[in-house]
Amino acid sequence: MSTLQNIQGNAACAAGAIAAGCRFYAGYPITPSSEIAEQMAARLPKVGGTFIQMEDELGSMAATVGASLGGVKAMTATSGPGFSLKQENLGYAAMTETPCVIVNVMRGGPSTGLPTRPAQADIMQARWGTHGDHPIIVLAPHTVREIFEETIRAFNLAEALRVPVVVLYDETIGHLVETVDLTPPQPEDIVTRTFASGPAEDYLPYAAGEDMIPAFPRPGDGYRTHTTGLTHDERGFPTQDPQKVDAFMKRLLGKLERHAKMIEKTESVEVDDAQVLIVTMGTPARAAKTAIRQLRDEGIRAGLLRPVTLWPFPEAALRAAAKGKRAVLVPEMNAGQLILEVQRVLGGAAPVSGLNVFNGEPIAPQQIAQAVKELVK
Repeated sequence: MSTLQNIQGNAACAAGAIAAGCRFYAGYPITPSSEIAEQMAARLPKVGGTFIQMEDELGSMAATVGASLGGVKAMTATSGPGFSLKQENLGYAAMTETPCVIVNVMRGGPSTGLPTRPAQADIMQARWGTHGDHPIIVLAPHTVREIFEETIRAFNLAEALRVPVVVLYDETIGHLVETVDLTPPQPEDIVTRTFASGPAEDYLPYAAGEDMIPAFPRPGDGYRTHTTGLTHDERGFPTQDPQKVDAFMKRLLGKLERHAKMIEKTESVEVDDAQVLIVTMGTPARAAKTAIRQLRDEGIRAGLLRPVTLWPFPEAALRAAAKGKRAVLVPEMNAGQLILEVQRVLGGAAPVSGLNVFNGEPIAPQQIAQAVKELVK
């Protein structure tokens, strides 16, 4: 039986969530992500799951964290203004190491901005939006099929590493319809958090072994736990002891570095012999692939490095891809965010230029091709 479907990006996100085992969704309608909520409202009851429309975005994030603490794979989705409101409880999820998935379908801002137009101005907010040092993973798909795949991977990473994971893509991709193969993953490819085992009296809810990931207390199994947004010790109780705080924060932040190979993912196109390296994501990456073909037909060698995992940023992959390049171009639908990270990582090893469009229109292949031509004059 064929699994080919003519499906919208946002619908593929919902399909990926269901395939990953998501059984709880809390959200609030907001353009251009509302189709995800609509799809989850229709799909979740059919698999024994729960959909709830909350009173606002703050409550949506709180309910998502609460459901996950109750042992269920949980998700919410939003766009820029709602993502801003989710930040405090996103930080709570990071501090309590509560696995959950947050989808942000980006639109123009600030404030109400351009609700029905694409943008990529939430790149830095996705990493730094909540206060304090905190772990976060951000995945950036650029096709309908990849939205499906990366939503599944988001749940797998959230469950494996006990961390909130953001799926970040722009309005164009969210509303794009493509014919894609949505073959469900095999059961062995779906990750579920490690639940506590052993004597209940010996259980410490935030004690971790070499993998730096504490075992999760399954509600009803008899493991006593204390959950707080305050910095806490291995028992889960608040502490201001400098040594305990230092140990906790090093583990909280270090667990992503420990599992970097599991997290990092990039795509490279025609990089090896390129004169100019294009570094971009989302809709501009689609345009870049067309531009690269056009440029090579004209004898100009361009290549693409696309971070699929946006945060933690793929530093080693960028340095390797940029080695020996004449120039680096960063097209993005904002005033300049991704370029800051590219410049930081390369540290002057290659000149870095930006191509910035923030008028609500997607970047076209011709714009990227022209920018590359200017760099090789």
